[in-house]
Formats: sequence, structure tokens, C-alpha cells
Amino acid sequence: MRPTASRLLGFTCLASLAAVAAALVSQYQFGMAPCPWCILQRVIFVLMALLAGLAWAVKAPALRRVLAGLTALAAGSGIAAAVYQHTVASQSFSCSLTLADKIIQALKLEQALPFVFRVKASCADAAVTLLGLPYEYWSLGLYALLLLACGVVVVRPRP
Repeated sequence: MRPTASRLLGFTCLASLAAVAAALVSQYQFGMAPCPWCILQRVIFVLMALLAGLAWAVKAPALRRVLAGLTALAAGSGIAAAVYQHTVASQSFSCSLTLADKIIQALKLEQALPFVFRVKASCADAAVTLLGLPYEYWSLGLYALLLLACGVVVVRPRP
């Protein structure tokens, strides 16, 4: 049984929201303070949830494919952010004025929703593991899975 486009998009939307919820639980219940790259990944997951949610709600196959493609592009940018966070940012004492910091400042996210988007740590301080893997690798894995799901919708659209 192959999953339908609707199920894949619903999964993508809900999994993206769950990723943000998990990040908030990690922050507020377990004291994992987020750096700019962590926050940027939250922004990407929110964007993916919005795009996939719209695609899930839309019945026009062409528009659904376009929105799924945009969601896949967002997932690709999330993969790039997670890789950069692990290979470069987590090795740096400060992440001020990096691309992630500039995007967050430009979007005024810290002022709009400080509970969700306030930077609270440097990249080196935010480097933590979960079950033996760097936290950003968990994000990377989810981004890859969701990229695959949206890619299936783009290539093989089904109701």
C-alpha cells in the first residue's frame, strides 16, 4: 500500500509542528538553550508546516505539487542549516552576525514570539546530544525524511 499525497502532506505538516514542540520541551523542561542556528531550524520547521498544511488542504493537484515542492526546498535548507550548525557553528564560540542570526533579526521573530524564537545561547554552548547523537542530527534526519515525503508528492501526485 503506497501512501497518498494527502497522507504524506499531513504527516509532513504534523511532524514539522511536532519538531518545534519537541524543541520547546527540550528548552523549557530540560534547559537546552537554543542558539541562532537552532532557532533558524525552528523557523524552517514552521515554514514547512505552513506550506505542507496548505498543500494538504488544497485539492488542485498542480498547486499541491508546487506547495509540496516548496516544502521540499525548505527541508533542503533545513538539512543545510543542520549540517552547518554541526560542522561550523557548534565549533565557534559566537554565532552573532551569522546568516542565522541575520535572518532571525530581519524577520523580527524574537520580538514577535520570544517564547518560541528567542536566542538564548551561543552555538558552542548549545551543542548537546540526545541519545548519543548531536541534537542537530535529529533535525537533519527529520528534514531528510520530510524531503523524501514531499519529493514523492511532487514526482507521483496522488489524491
